[in-house]
Amino acid sequence: MSIEVNNISKSYGAQKALDNISFSVKKGEVVGFLGPNGAGKSTLMKILTTYIAADEGSATVNGFDVNTQAKSVQQSIGYLPEHNPLYLDLYVREYLAFNADVYKVAKSRIEEVIQLTGLSSESHKKIGQLSKGYRQRVGLANALLHNPDVLILDEPTTGLDPNQLIEIRNLIKNVGKDKTVFLSTHIMQEVEAICDRVIIINNGKIAADKKLENLITEATEQIIEVEFDKKVAEQVIAKIENLSSYKNTNEMIWELTFKTDKDMRPIVFDFANSNGLKTLQLNQKNKNLETVFREITK
Repeated sequence: MSIEVNNISKSYGAQKALDNISFSVKKGEVVGFLGPNGAGKSTLMKILTTYIAADEGSATVNGFDVNTQAKSVQQSIGYLPEHNPLYLDLYVREYLAFNADVYKVAKSRIEEVIQLTGLSSESHKKIGQLSKGYRQRVGLANALLHNPDVLILDEPTTGLDPNQLIEIRNLIKNVGKDKTVFLSTHIMQEVEAICDRVIIINNGKIAADKKLENLITEATEQIIEVEFDKKVAEQVIAKIENLSSYKNTNEMIWELTFKTDKDMRPIVFDFANSNGLKTLQLNQKNKNLETVFREITK
């Protein structure tokens, strides 16, 4: 296994950030690590990168123990933290050359990662002159510099514009063909585009760990959009069977959420008839990762 986590717990005072977390990641997997703010994502990533120690449990990365073999762990991972620490007064190539010396890698690798991360046009500038998106690229280039077996990326697409998002997404997908990628993000579309598997953490515990396609198809929440021919009072809508929430998105259009995998469109249609309403449109909205995430972490 590239990453092995066994019964990891971590507290900050009275607050338990991680509560008996266990999972493993195989070589070549691209795994999305999701959770609400404060769920414990960054804490676990800091433990895996040896930045902080767990209170209980154990973890290995590439077979190296994060507590007793910290240097070996650091040499075998590429890490892009959430708050990307850079030396703003250094030029891009100067910064990468400094880190190449630290990792003891050939200087030819600098040009390779510059090309790989699309930094060529900005590589002559000081890091402090770069946009936030290009600074993220510098951090990613640095994480790839020593050709690590495992990439741990905490919010890697922060600050990127839509075109840059696509480029970095493709880069991560390509890197994931022969490396293990463990990434945290709040952008669900990125996870759907990049990841094979999703781990969702909530309140310090694992709430879901499945292949992406299975996670979506097994979701029990269903959203139906219906348009009636006249306005309907909220207290009337609330009487629909199995309804867990509802939202009036337009004057006569409602978004109805049900906690069931049964197709509720016939129920909504019958509700309209019994209340003297006509349905002008009745659509079941496709389930996506955002819907599932909301369902699991409510």
